Amino acid sequence: MTHTDMTSKPHGFWKPEHDLPRTGEKAIAEVVRDLCHPFFVVDMNGQIGVAKDGMATLGTLAQPASNCYRLLGWAPPFALESLGDPGFKADHGLKFAYICGAMANGITSTAMVEAAGRAGMIGFFGAGGLSIEQIEAAIGSLQKKLDQIPYGFNLIHSPNAMDLEQKTVDLYLNKGIRLVSASAYLDLTAPLVEYRIHGIHENEHGKIICPNRIIAKVSREEVARKFYSPPAEKHLQRLKQLGKITDGQADMARRIPMVQDLTAEADSGGHTDNRPALCLFPTMKALRDEMARQYDDGTPLRVGLAGGIATPESAAAAFAMGAAYILTGSINQACIEADTSQLVKKMLAEARQADVTMAPAADMFEMGVKVQVLKRGTMFSMRGSKLYDIYRTYDRFEDVPDSQKKLVEGSFLKCSFAAEWENTRAFFSRRDPAQVDRAEKEPKHKMALVFRSYLGRASLWAKRGVPDRAIDYQIWCGPAMGAFNEWVKGSFLEPPQNRRTTTVAMNLLFGAAVIGRLNGLKNQGVDLAVAPGLAAPITDNQILSLSHR
Repeated sequence: MTHTDMTSKPHGFWKPEHDLPRTGEKAIAEVVRDLCHPFFVVDMNGQIGVAKDGMATLGTLAQPASNCYRLLGWAPPFALESLGDPGFKADHGLKFAYICGAMANGITSTAMVEAAGRAGMIGFFGAGGLSIEQIEAAIGSLQKKLDQIPYGFNLIHSPNAMDLEQKTVDLYLNKGIRLVSASAYLDLTAPLVEYRIHGIHENEHGKIICPNRIIAKVSREEVARKFYSPPAEKHLQRLKQLGKITDGQADMARRIPMVQDLTAEADSGGHTDNRPALCLFPTMKALRDEMARQYDDGTPLRVGLAGGIATPESAAAAFAMGAAYILTGSINQACIEADTSQLVKKMLAEARQADVTMAPAADMFEMGVKVQVLKRGTMFSMRGSKLYDIYRTYDRFEDVPDSQKKLVEGSFLKCSFAAEWENTRAFFSRRDPAQVDRAEKEPKHKMALVFRSYLGRASLWAKRGVPDRAIDYQIWCGPAMGAFNEWVKGSFLEPPQNRRTTTVAMNLLFGAAVIGRLNGLKNQGVDLAVAPGLAAPITDNQILSLSHR
């Protein structure tokens, strides 16, 4: 049924060309979902009528013709490509303003990145937590398969492994990776600045050209301010001392922002401050405007939105607030292309919005930083919190009471602390030998490394589907996963084996467009509150037929 005031003054009059308007929920649903064609809403003797053709006349007619109907509202065609910022899509060579966000340990796989790129979107390979060799292999695969199709790689802040961050940047520069997603940064680092300004130069017209681009994921205003600003002087001086940039390049770097595109990361899976999107995005947008006035170099600054994007309504809300693009993460982890175990995908597909919680982060354990994870079906959050409490309370594992030692060694580590230290030492000897040297001198640091080892491997156990470690699975997840599951319940997208990354993405964009049309009519006084399901999931072929001429 509809909730439209049929007695209100019409916007004009509509005259049929071929067919008379149709009435009923089925007719209304059909025209609303047909994004290729405009449609008109008219008064059919007290009933809502809809038509795709005919001629509309706006304003008041002195004497309307007998075959004219009161025009209550109209909707133009709605191209999915029109969602988001045109400049963002043009600059990155995209058809749709949609990003498949990076999920660490390669969960955002080369297959997912390739699928997104070929569909006119962009994906970022989840390089966080992987070795240089693994990242290099992914680069080789994507460069071979995608060539000129847009894609990017993740660069995650590693405060406890700055050598790894530098090596990752060196790899990206050597391999010609021109776009990275910077995540979990609390401050800018020299390697990140080096990546941004590597190869900076002026063209023949005196315009500064920066070949490398960064899209930052940020949830704090003070961090966003640094990304929207030129690099800090200390980093430029450091890079000059190392011979990595010239005086001229440093001068050019002082005139450009670190990023043009920044993602306001709301309540997301993994690293998050649990900020509400409705509060965070307007703040980031206002900051963008402030920074654009402060550093008026002609570069348009943009803000996208991530965290909670899981339904057509949330996607539509993001674009309505002015998001240049949307970024999804948690919901992609249950898709076919995600490089994680079938058991994890099943657990995610059964999750509800309240089935998430915060747990200590493996990469920033000593700092007390937390990540958002799935709590249903796993005890990881409780066990991780217990390990952090022990770390804060005691200076060495030997000081821990026997009852807690037994719990940690018997249930968490499943071996003695000493044996686990040998495994941990072997890992860090390859990854970051300085950590081993420090741990041999500082018992508390040794305890931290062993506990971090458990936290880190918990995500790998989940990815690999290790059966006897299911209770320890660390599965990064935000409340978006539950919202998505509720939306697709009863549809073909309910089983995870049917969830393809691009099918999910196109349904979100298509649903956002449908809701955009309905909201546009509401602003004209027409509330087409028809039967629910106008934005329900549909197949790729259906979307194609309804959104392309």
